[in-house]
Amino acid sequence: MTSQGNGGTVLEWARSVQAIAQNGLAFSKDPFDRERYTQLQELVAGLLSRELAVPLDTARAFWAGEVGYATPKVDVRGAVFKGEQVLLVRERSDGRWTLPGGWVDVNDAPSEAVAREIHEESGYRARAVKLAALLDKNRHPHPPGVHHIYKLLFLCELTGGSPATSNETDAVEFFALHALPELSTGRILAAQIQRLYQHRLDPTLPTNKYLKNSDQCTK
Repeated sequence: MTSQGNGGTVLEWARSVQAIAQNGLAFSKDPFDRERYTQLQELVAGLLSRELAVPLDTARAFWAGEVGYATPKVDVRGAVFKGEQVLLVRERSDGRWTLPGGWVDVNDAPSEAVAREIHEESGYRARAVKLAALLDKNRHPHPPGVHHIYKLLFLCELTGGSPATSNETDAVEFFALHALPELSTGRILAAQIQRLYQHRLDPTLPTNKYLKNSDQCTK
């Protein structure tokens, strides 16, 4: 994505304008204002279609169904360790590996969501024992994405189950920490897995919070 001067990248600009339009549609009753906000959404879709080289309908679908006040999405990932090995699943969508996880559903506690995702994607049952990190995906070296996402990384422990694939995953395996496979870096980074392992070795470590450019590690 190209830089837009003080406005950041095209994706950052698109997220901001989409949020303005979505918030306007959520609160405005004036039909002329609503038409303008809808036009803004269409402009964003057209820009992303061109920048990402995707069909216009695909660009429109990025935020389809997003209504009400615009807020970041919440993604949970669960790290299950066995000795110096970590449980990973392979995503059908890109053929790469990640910690099990996904979106938090409405009415879900994040700890319940991560336990559900582990079971659905790997076949194993687990429980969350610690929130090890809360981070803003935009502030980490993940590939750029359309949505603004907060990631909650949990340290988990196995309680049962057996390996099984799902409609989203096609392989389940424990990998040595020094021999991780190609990761789905839009979902998890090797440094984040290593940091989660440090929490397993020392449960007294404070939860890592990386929410702003200036953040390092705060309690």
